[in-house]
Amino acid sequence: MVIKIVCLRCRQKLTAPAYAEKITCPQCGELNPIIKKPSPATSREQGKIVPPLIGKSMEKLRKLLLGNTQRLSGSSGSSSSPPSKLCALDHSVNQLPAKKRAVLCGVSYKKWKYKLKGTINDVMNMKTLLTQTYGFLERNILVLTEEESDTRLIPTKANIENCLKWLVNGCQKGDSLVFYYSGHGLRQPDFNDDELDGFDETICPVDFLREGMIVDNDIYATIVKPLSEGVTLHAIVDACHSGTILDLEHVYERDKGKWIDNRPPSGVRKKTSGGIAYSISACEDNQVAADTSALNSNTMNGAMTYILIDVVRGNPDITYGDLLDQIETRIEDANQQGCFGGSRILSKLFGPNLSQKPLLSASEEFPVYERKFKL
Repeated sequence: MVIKIVCLRCRQKLTAPAYAEKITCPQCGELNPIIKKPSPATSREQGKIVPPLIGKSMEKLRKLLLGNTQRLSGSSGSSSSPPSKLCALDHSVNQLPAKKRAVLCGVSYKKWKYKLKGTINDVMNMKTLLTQTYGFLERNILVLTEEESDTRLIPTKANIENCLKWLVNGCQKGDSLVFYYSGHGLRQPDFNDDELDGFDETICPVDFLREGMIVDNDIYATIVKPLSEGVTLHAIVDACHSGTILDLEHVYERDKGKWIDNRPPSGVRKKTSGGIAYSISACEDNQVAADTSALNSNTMNGAMTYILIDVVRGNPDITYGDLLDQIETRIEDANQQGCFGGSRILSKLFGPNLSQKPLLSASEEFPVYERKFKL
């Protein structure tokens, strides 16, 4: 193998062996150094192929979606585009990791006969709450709806699962993570003996009829189990049958004012890796959840989402217990007034008077009327 160069003085074309470091020009006597350029497509580092410079952005994007890259930049100033457009990867390596990240998913099933009209409104309202009340940066929020122009943000099963991996990847002490979902929820028989009622709870991606639902066991394994010490996760799920959608071991029974044990009958533990997880669900496992325009005459909204946001905005220092009380009271008041006639699909089976009680669960017990709700 040989290397071809041009003499620095007389521009004579020269040929030298591949191992040579210098070559003397026979025409002018100039000693020319040989600078070797490794091929980026084939160079290796510790046995791993290094992608070409031209493909670095795509490689980072691929790793982000697969949950194998470093976290997005933190709260320090950056002109990067928001990750909701999947362009927030060109951050300086010296920037701090994001301390607050969120995945917001709203599925409207717009091609279905029974589509949901309030889910996208729910997502936009939740995004506003996170950015304006809790200091989340837009570039650290992934939004999945059927209205997104990038197909990687359509709420398919694969896309939702990839974004959930991104949410917890590389989480560190002090991080605050949020998963919000508005869409259909269902149940299916539990064959692992890890549900007290014999049913797994699920959420329904837009392609669930073809690809299947996302089961509570998988949600737990993806975003609850990896939580390390000092990391906090909040899941807010506005869907039918969403009660124990994270499979957390402790459920707060508001009527009795105490925590109940939700550990699997099989004896398998469903704990975090030292962090803490909270889940606020629109209803209990055996209930349905309402969409309505009665709470806001201008738009359709998930009842639980709309009330939660309204309550928190009015009282940013509210406790978990008071928040749960106010959500349930206002839902019950609206129900008594017949506001939930236009509800989610399954509510049609039960008529206009729905029994919808929001549910709080957590990875550990805590005093609900003392600890403040903070995202």
